[in-house]
Amino acid sequence: MSHRIHPILSSAADEICGTLARVIAYVLALALLGILGLSFWDELPRQDVSGPAKPGWTVASRSHLAYAVSRLDTDGKSTAYQIVRHPQGGRKDIFRWASPGDTPAAELEIYRLGAEADATADPRPDLAARMPSTGASDLETAGVIDSKFGTFSLVRPVGGTEGAKDSPGACLGFLKRIEDPALQISGWSCQGTSTPMRRAAVACLLNRLTLLASGNDPRLAEFFARAELKRGSCSNSSQPAESVDWVTRLDSPRLRGAL
Repeated sequence: MSHRIHPILSSAADEICGTLARVIAYVLALALLGILGLSFWDELPRQDVSGPAKPGWTVASRSHLAYAVSRLDTDGKSTAYQIVRHPQGGRKDIFRWASPGDTPAAELEIYRLGAEADATADPRPDLAARMPSTGASDLETAGVIDSKFGTFSLVRPVGGTEGAKDSPGACLGFLKRIEDPALQISGWSCQGTSTPMRRAAVACLLNRLTLLASGNDPRLAEFFARAELKRGSCSNSSQPAESVDWVTRLDSPRLRGAL
């Protein structure tokens, strides 16, 4: 007696197997689409609605040093060099000097402006935030000073006068923005106990700033090459700077003659 499967049962079994195969194929296709959708969603830029956007500056520990400050009389002060970059092209090379005990002594920032920079923004609030806190949050003009890079604006905390090192006027800030190349040089110095000594420290710091690498930017290389031709003598920061005229004098300029 032979055992044969009825043709109807055989056809039903084939139909069930085919349906299961199609269902499995559909499920796998949906799973694959889901995975691709989640991956695409993760790649979309996210907007943080919980607070203001962050600046986006990050420390570039592998970038090559671009500048140097040669033969600076640091009087035992430690020196730190940091490079930070912005995704839109900006780069800041920052020198910091500190006295024994990590007391801030001076800072120099060379900022190569990128697309993130606002040409109309006032850079003084940022400089005020970087200067050591002395109880005064605003800056006032403190004259100008000449250097191999041209004329720099000088600023100091509001109400600053000559006196002790812990007075509001103990630190003198400096600032200059150059259009070509797009560059901003700024910083501050707390060296000295008088205005002439602080001016001398700032002038010495600027005159001793040199370029190590231009990063394939011929305009930056040309700018520093022209500046080197104008380099002046650097007086000792512990001695009063050379005399200044009534235009660049900081406190109570004395005019000649009667008005």
